[in-house]
Amino acid sequence: MRQILNQNAVLECIEQTPYISFPAFELFDGLICGFSTRLGGVSRGCFASMNLGFARGDSEENVMENYRSLCKNLGIVPERLVFTDQVHNTVVRRASAADCGKGMIYQRDYSGVDGHITNEPNVPLLVFGADCVPIFLYDQAEHAIGAVHAGWKGTAGKIAAAAVRRMEESFGSRADHIVAVIGPSIGPECYEVSREVADVFCQAFYNTEKIVQKKQESEKYMLDLWEANRHVLMEAGVLSENIFISGLCTMCRQDLFFSHRATNGKRGSMAGFIMLR
Repeated sequence: MRQILNQNAVLECIEQTPYISFPAFELFDGLICGFSTRLGGVSRGCFASMNLGFARGDSEENVMENYRSLCKNLGIVPERLVFTDQVHNTVVRRASAADCGKGMIYQRDYSGVDGHITNEPNVPLLVFGADCVPIFLYDQAEHAIGAVHAGWKGTAGKIAAAAVRRMEESFGSRADHIVAVIGPSIGPECYEVSREVADVFCQAFYNTEKIVQKKQESEKYMLDLWEANRHVLMEAGVLSENIFISGLCTMCRQDLFFSHRATNGKRGSMAGFIMLR
């Protein structure tokens, strides 16, 4: 059973282990992509119930069971997942079959990575989220994929553009062949930031009218990470009509998602997955 949340996001497997799918990617038979919710798992307390973070304080047994349940619905072997370590930088690394299981079954032999790309089948890429922006890329011509984690630092540093460049360099991709999905994350109505953060975006982007808005009678600003990352992708050459924003705010929809900001960090982790069949 599925529920259409909006034109760019669908809630799948409502009666089993729910996850978000993206209609923009459903046209491509050779692609699997989804983003977890907080529903359908076995974790308890502040991790209830689909926590996918091993480092949050939840039991490893619960987290592994959550992965098994969710990945079964997605058609992914959990032991093959390739993890980032997400330090809020702009490093995008090429992954291969030799990396499968790193971060879950095996120790990672890389660090400082907030994104992966690959053109190999059955190499599922994972990025974590609980307010930060997951961005998924698919090159429909060269059959390559990417997944990046873009918090405010990664967004200002334009990690999505770094991923597009890496795909161009590694696979001969063309930006105008890439389809991009901006996944569930904190939305523009909820993301309040300081003047210092707002200034970073004013320096990083030539047109910030739609990205940064000053709050009336306050020294705070509202930041639109969705629009900022759309700008980043377009600057990198991705066509506007090939960029899809899921429009799901993790802070507004705490019935569906964990939100770091809403809970002061007392929460589980969600994850996005993308894989070539």
